Amino acid sequence: MSTAHQTVGPYWHLLEYEGWNDLLREDGPNTGMAAEAITLAGRVTDGAGAPVTDAQIEIWQAGPDGRYDGSFHGFGRARTDEAGRFRFRTVKPSPVPGRGNATQAPHIQLQVFARGLLRHLTTRAYFAGEALNGTDPLLAVVPEERRGTLIAQPGAPGEWVLDIRLRGDGETVFLDI
Repeated sequence: MSTAHQTVGPYWHLLEYEGWNDLLREDGPNTGMAAEAITLAGRVTDGAGAPVTDAQIEIWQAGPDGRYDGSFHGFGRARTDEAGRFRFRTVKPSPVPGRGNATQAPHIQLQVFARGLLRHLTTRAYFAGEALNGTDPLLAVVPEERRGTLIAQPGAPGEWVLDIRLRGDGETVFLDI
């Protein structure tokens, strides 16, 4: 017997565990991590600019050592609220090795799951002002006028803001991976 295809499940109920959006929580695998703590926040909107209130955002990132297989546990999950907002508490990643001798600028990968999406959407959050943004291999292939949709901007102290627009004017750049 086949399992039915579901775009965001069948374990959607696990999203209710709010601790998954705090990668630095006291009882988590990153307790005591010596790194720059940050908050990554944003808002998910549809093509009309209305908030997407039932989305799930997952992040995956390298740690402060620039590795995915180091001591930092870099996976998190958050839901959007009634205004389409999401929030993660994590650490600022370091640059990571890319293909060949390339170095990727510090970034966090985000995946968006929501009603109406047949496949999740993948994007990245880079950090405004990072010197390596200018030579990052992925940013280099994104048209200059659209790169801003991948660049998180400083918000409150220690906070980075990246809004995600699913369609229309200012649509976020999504990766086909």
